[in-house]
Amino acid sequence: MEHDLAIIGTGTAAMVAAMRVRSAGWNVAVIDEKPFGGTCALRGCDPKKMLIAGAEVIDGARRMNGHGVTGSVGIDWPRLMSFKRTFTDPVPTKNERRYADKGIATYKGLASFTGPNGLQVGGAELKSRHILIASGAEPMRLGIPGEEHLLTNEDFLALETLPRRIVLVGGGYIAAEFSHIAARAGAQVTVLQRGQRMLPQFEPELVVWLMDAFAAAGIEVRTATTVTAIEKVEGGFAVHTTGSGGSIVVETDAVIHAAGRVPAIGRLNLEAANVATERGRLKLNEHLQSVSNPAVYAAGDAAQLGPPLTPVSSHDAKVVAANLIERNSHTPDYRGVPSVAFTLPPIASVGLGEAEAKAAGLNLAVKCERTSDWFSARRQAEKVYGYKTLVDDGTGRIVGAHLVGPHADEVINIFGLAIRHGLTAEDLRSTMFAYPTGASDIGYML
Repeated sequence: MEHDLAIIGTGTAAMVAAMRVRSAGWNVAVIDEKPFGGTCALRGCDPKKMLIAGAEVIDGARRMNGHGVTGSVGIDWPRLMSFKRTFTDPVPTKNERRYADKGIATYKGLASFTGPNGLQVGGAELKSRHILIASGAEPMRLGIPGEEHLLTNEDFLALETLPRRIVLVGGGYIAAEFSHIAARAGAQVTVLQRGQRMLPQFEPELVVWLMDAFAAAGIEVRTATTVTAIEKVEGGFAVHTTGSGGSIVVETDAVIHAAGRVPAIGRLNLEAANVATERGRLKLNEHLQSVSNPAVYAAGDAAQLGPPLTPVSSHDAKVVAANLIERNSHTPDYRGVPSVAFTLPPIASVGLGEAEAKAAGLNLAVKCERTSDWFSARRQAEKVYGYKTLVDDGTGRIVGAHLVGPHADEVINIFGLAIRHGLTAEDLRSTMFAYPTGASDIGYML
C-alpha cells in the first residue's frame, strides 16, 4: 500500500498531523501497536488528572478539618479507577472512528522500517513519500538487577487494587504526582531520588516549600539515594539502595518506575531507513526533519526538541504538517510553554529559571516570597503558597514565573501568555482580574 504520509503513533501529535495533512488532500495512514489514543489520553496526563480529582477531595478535607469541616472521607480505589475508565475506555474507538470518517487508513501492530520510505506492520508492507515518527516516550532502562519487577506509569494507572506499600524510583513529575495520589488513597509511600532534591525542573526554593506538603501527606522522601537492585521476596519486594547513610533496604509491595522517559524509537529499525540518532535521540534539523533521511520527520516526545508536554506535541505536529505541505517553511517556537506537576498543591513554571537567566547575562529584577498568609492560601487552610518572578530590568518584560500553591496550575498560563507575547510586568499589574481569585494575586507577585 502506498501513502503520502505514514504516521507511527496515534497520540496527540499523530492526530493533529494526520488531520491537517489529510485536509490538504494527502493519502494518510496511522500505525500503533497499542490502543489508539497515545500516552496523554490513555496512559498519562488525562487519567492521572482524574485520579487526582479524588485525591484533591481528601486533601481539602484534611486541610479544612477543624475549620468547619467535619467527618471523614476516603478513597475507594476500585471505584475511582472505574471513574477513570469512563474517560479512557471510549478513547480508542472514538479515535478509530475519527480516522475512518476522514478516510485515514489505520494499521495495528509494531511499525518497523524496511527502507528510507518503507515500513512493515505485521504482514503488511507500506510505502510512503513521508513518514512521521510520533511514537511517544517510554521508561528508560535503569540497568539494575531486578529491573523487570518495576511497574510503569501505565501499570500504576491500571491497578485494580492499591498496594499497601509503594516505592517510587525517581524524583520527577511521575514520582511527585503518583506519590500524592497514592498517599491520599491510603498507601504508605516512599520516594527514592538519586539527586539532591525532588523536581529538579523547578526552582529550588519552591520545591523546598512543597516538601512540607509531602510531609503533611505522610510521604517519605529520601534524596541522594540510588537504587542498586530490586529483589523479589516473600510478601513483596526488597529495594536495595545506597546513599549518604550507607546501604539501606526498603521493603514494599510495589515498585514504580519514575526515573525518567526516553523516546520510544528503539524497535523501529531506524538503521534500515538511514535515520540517524545520537545518545538515544533522533538527529533532527530545525524543521523537525531527520538530518539523514529527508523523508522522515518527528514530533512530540519522540522528537524531544521541546519540553515533553502534550501542548508541545500538538505544536510540533502543526509545524511538521505545515512543513510537509509548504516544504519546510516553519520551525517550532517553544517560548512561554508552562509546565505543571500536579502535586497537592501543584507546582508550576514557565520561562527561564533564575540560574538560567543569569547565565544568559540578563539583568534581572527577582521577587521570591513564601506567601502562606495571603488570602488565596488562608481561605483553604493551605500552608504551601509562594512564587518567584523574573523580570528583565531593561525592558520590563517577564522572562520567568514560578508558582507553588492554590491555583498555580491555572495562574501559570497567564504568565505563559505574557512571556510568549512579550508582555511587561506593568501590563499584568495594570490588568483588572476578577477578585478574589488566584489571578488577582499576580499584581503582587511583580
